[in-house]
Amino acid sequence: MDLKLKGKSAVVTGGSRGIGRAIAETLADEGANVAVCARNADQVAEAVAALEAKGVRAFGRAVDIADKAALQGFVDAAASALGGLDILISNASALVQGVSEDDWRAMVDIDLMGAVRSYEAAKPHLEKAAAASGDAAFILISSISAAEAAGPSSYGAIKAALIHYAKGVAREGAPKGVRCNVVSPGTVLFEGGVWAQVRDGMPGLFEQMIKRNPTGRMATAEEIASAAVFLASPRSAFTTGTNLVVDGAISARVNF
Repeated sequence: MDLKLKGKSAVVTGGSRGIGRAIAETLADEGANVAVCARNADQVAEAVAALEAKGVRAFGRAVDIADKAALQGFVDAAASALGGLDILISNASALVQGVSEDDWRAMVDIDLMGAVRSYEAAKPHLEKAAAASGDAAFILISSISAAEAAGPSSYGAIKAALIHYAKGVAREGAPKGVRCNVVSPGTVLFEGGVWAQVRDGMPGLFEQMIKRNPTGRMATAEEIASAAVFLASPRSAFTTGTNLVVDGAISARVNF
């Protein structure tokens, strides 16, 4: 299926590794130009080179998502370098599960306000693209943890807040052709990620988590990326305000 992404331009926050990197590469494979940001400058430079090798325009910058001015500067520079902005993917995460004040602050600053700041910075560019082509997209990466709580968790609570925020953005943006959707992954295994660390350091817990999933495995980053890129594409032009759970049925919830 042609996702009609050739020549489109996208920004992926947290796009140097893991799910974000897989999203950036999947977009590039579909012919989209891609800008990525992350905190590690060397990883950003490596990602940009890999994206350019796919034959698309690429741009990158080391950015602290909690720095509003730096994030605004990156988004504007990316739009300038790529010739506009059709897609924004908010993927950056603090990845903390605790409930200390520092944990809450990190999740709010990076996951929640990072998404809000990214969208506010990209909004004029997305609205301009939608006015020209009829479609622009903002995709947030949340988590199935948003819907499950074994105990207090800053991670789950803030990931849930992202889903609520996205619905409001979707309704506000719909008249202008700016869509907003969420992808909520379950357990995802990639080298350097949380579950790879658990696999290597706590194999017993890793096996327990594998057995919990009816599929008998965890997702790949590329599988999550495929869902996000489809929702970001013009092929999903009438889909907005949805939360797509991609968890291999590890959760028992029914999605209505």
